[in-house]
Amino acid sequence: MAKLKIYSKRIIDNIRKINDIMDKHKKEWSLVTKVLSGNVQTLKKILNSEEVLRTHSIADSRISSLKTIKDLDKEIVTMYLKPPAKSFIKNVVKYSDISLNTEFKTITALNEEAKRQNKNHRIIIMIEMGELREGVLRDKFLEFYEKVFDLSNIGVIGLGTNLGCMYGIEPTFDKLIQLCLYKQLIETRFKHDLELVSGGSSITLPLLSKGKVPKGVNHFRVGEAVFLGTSPLTNKKFKNQSTEAFEFLANIVEFEKKESYPDGIIGNGNVGHADLPIDENKKNLEYKALLDFGVIDVNTDFLTPKNKKVKFLGTTSDLTVYGLGKSSENYSIGKQIHFRPNYMAVAQLMNSKFITKEVS
Repeated sequence: MAKLKIYSKRIIDNIRKINDIMDKHKKEWSLVTKVLSGNVQTLKKILNSEEVLRTHSIADSRISSLKTIKDLDKEIVTMYLKPPAKSFIKNVVKYSDISLNTEFKTITALNEEAKRQNKNHRIIIMIEMGELREGVLRDKFLEFYEKVFDLSNIGVIGLGTNLGCMYGIEPTFDKLIQLCLYKQLIETRFKHDLELVSGGSSITLPLLSKGKVPKGVNHFRVGEAVFLGTSPLTNKKFKNQSTEAFEFLANIVEFEKKESYPDGIIGNGNVGHADLPIDENKKNLEYKALLDFGVIDVNTDFLTPKNKKVKFLGTTSDLTVYGLGKSSENYSIGKQIHFRPNYMAVAQLMNSKFITKEVS
C-alpha cells in the first residue's frame, strides 16, 4: 500500500521557528491543523511538545478533529475555523472554545447552546475584504456588532478576515490597515475592547519582515508554513522552514517497457486522465512504472517526483503510471517512487483511508 511518511520532529521545529517570528513581532497565532485530518498519532506528537504551549490556540475546520484534540488534551484552547452549520452548533460549543462567525442567527444559536452547556463561547466576527468567501459586508458590520454584544453567553473577542484562499486576493498593507480601522470604529462606538485582529495567515507571513503588517493586526492563523514550510504568496520555501515534513512513497506493482502511444480509438470513457504523447509512433518503447494509488487518493498535479527523470503519464481511480524513458533508473517491481507532496496533496492523502500513514 502507498504510504505517507510524516516527520513530526520537523513539524515541531517549524512550530518553534514560527513561535520565534511571532514573538519578535509581538503577534499571537493559532496553529491550523486541518491538513492532518484529525490523525491521532501526529496530533499526539505535536500536542505533547512544549512548542504548542507558546501558541494562542489550535485551530481546525472539522469538529471531529477538534474533538480528537480535546480528547488528547482538554486544556488546549481550540478554534473552529469556519462559520458553523446550524446542525453542528452543539458540538461547536462542546469542542471549540472560539469560533469564526458571520451570521447573526448562527451566533444566537451558539448563545442558546452555550447557556445549556453553562459556557461562555468566544467568537471572532469575520469581515468581507474582497475575497468573497465568508465575511460580514463592510457597510453592515457596525450594525452586526451592535446586536452581538448583548448576548449573555457569547464573548466577542475580535474581528478577522480571510484573504488568499479562493480568488487569491493578496493581504496588502492597505487591506490590513482597513481591518485595524474597523477595530477602532467598533471600540469607539461600543466601548468594547477587542482582543484580536485576526488578519494574518501563511500567505501574510512574508510581509512581517518587510514591515507591511500593521501593528494592529495581532493574530495569525498558520498551517501551510508549519506543515509544508511554504507560503502561498510565493509557493516557495518560507525562510528556514523545513519543506520535508511529509514524503509520499508509492509502490511499483508493474514495471515494463511499453509502447509510448495508446493503441485504438481514444474515446471519453476514461475515469482518470493522461497526458497524450505528441509522437504517435507506437513502436517507440519506454519504461513505465505502475503505482498503487489513483485519483481517489490524491490529485497527481499536487505531487512532484523526487527523481526528476520520472514523468507523469496517466492516472485512473486506483492506479497511476509514470514513465522513465529509455532508462530503468534501477527501478523494478517492489521498489518505490518517492514524491514531494504539496499542501493539498497532504490534505488529500491524510483523508484517504487507502494510504498508510507512518509517523516518526
